[in-house]
Amino acid sequence: MEDDMSSAHAKTMIMIALPAAIVTSTLWTQIRTPGPLPLIRTIGMVLAISGFVFWAAARIQLSKSFSIRAKATALVTPGIYSKIRNPVYLFGTIFTAGLILWVGKPIWLLALSVMVPMQVTRARKEAQVLEEKFGDAYRAYRAKTWF
Repeated sequence: MEDDMSSAHAKTMIMIALPAAIVTSTLWTQIRTPGPLPLIRTIGMVLAISGFVFWAAARIQLSKSFSIRAKATALVTPGIYSKIRNPVYLFGTIFTAGLILWVGKPIWLLALSVMVPMQVTRARKEAQVLEEKFGDAYRAYRAKTWF
């Protein structure tokens, strides 16, 4: 059991490392660039960093319940999950939108027109799987949370 937990923790840390590297690299580049940051890029920086922090927290709270394909290993309800059913998708999208604005490529926001429907579809599939496995417990949880 302890090996499962350490393995899940290691996988979580690896999945967090890449976005953390992207944020750090972008921030480092910004610090080294002289002059003020335009308002839209400042907003993007705030969204990217806050989106990343909340995404990472949600991913850590999800722990070994994370999977690429929808499966019901546990009903995760504490922490961020007590208010939002799909914080990894929500904050991942905020992180992506913020990063796009931060690097100054707002036309790339069109990628969100693909990403958001995909996230909603995945969330619906996960909801079906969780409802089949946890029934009334999941329905009660869904009733008191958002997205």
